[in-house]
Order: sequence, then C-alpha cells, then structure tokens
Amino acid sequence: MSEIRILGIDPGLVNTGWGIISCAHTSAKLVDCGVIQTKSTNPMTERLAKIHRELGAILEKYEPKAAAIEDTFVNKNPASALKLGMARGVAFACPGLFNIPCFEYAPNQIKKSVVGAGHAAKEQIQHMVQVILGTHQPLNEHSADALAVAITHQHHISLEKMIHSI
Repeated sequence: MSEIRILGIDPGLVNTGWGIISCAHTSAKLVDCGVIQTKSTNPMTERLAKIHRELGAILEKYEPKAAAIEDTFVNKNPASALKLGMARGVAFACPGLFNIPCFEYAPNQIKKSVVGAGHAAKEQIQHMVQVILGTHQPLNEHSADALAVAITHQHHISLEKMIHSI
C-alpha cells in the first residue's frame, strides 16, 4: 500500500474531534488533529453549519483518501441521541461531498484495535494513540478518539490486504 492519508472523526454536537494520519504499510504518523467546537447557546443550524464548513476545509487542505467515523453508541436520552445523530449525519456526509469513502467503526472495535481491550479508559486510548503514532504531542480526548478511529481504519485496510494476498 502506498502512503495514504486517513481522516478519523469523533462526532459530537459540542466537540467534533478530527485527526489525519499518514499511513504506509503497517506504520502510521500523525499529520494533524483538532476539535471543532460549537456553542450550545447557538441555533442548531449554525452549529451544524460550522461542523460542515470546518470539516470541509480539513478535507480540502489534507486531501485524505478515506475517512472513518465512530459509530453511535446507544444513548439513554432520546433528545441527546437525536442531536448527536444530526452532528454525526453532517460529519458523515462531508467526505461524501468530496467523493471520499467513509467507514464506520463501533466504539468497542476502536478500543480493541488501539488498546487491545474493548472497554479501555480514555487515558489508555490517548496514551496508545501517542505510542502508535510516535508522537509526544498532548492530545485531548476528542482528537485522540478521532485518531483512534483513523488507526482502526488503517488496521482494517492492512488486514484486508493480507487476506487478499493469501
């Protein structure tokens, strides 16, 4: 596999984490990451538009070949789940507008891929993302989660390549 860039997205209405990794074979390195923040006092349309605009700018700047997003976990509060679903829908649609395929991964699958256990703590994920990407850059939980999603997709691509070569 030649070097490709993958965008990982940790969707949220208040904080949408994003991370770009560059992959070649089984190695990955951090390109950039951050968090798109919206204010809960702003109208929903403004908040969703901000997520759309900023993810679009990230896609234009870094030109990833694939995107991956964390699948929604079950939420006990129906109103919160619907709002998260709106933010997730915007985040999921953005790569499609750039003709970039977007893949979904369950939270437990992401944790297992990065930490080795499906019920890892946030601190474990942050630490392992730093180790895997060979960076000492401090990562907040949202960008670390987004990078973990991108790493999970890289592992998935590598596994598929191995299976097809057999």
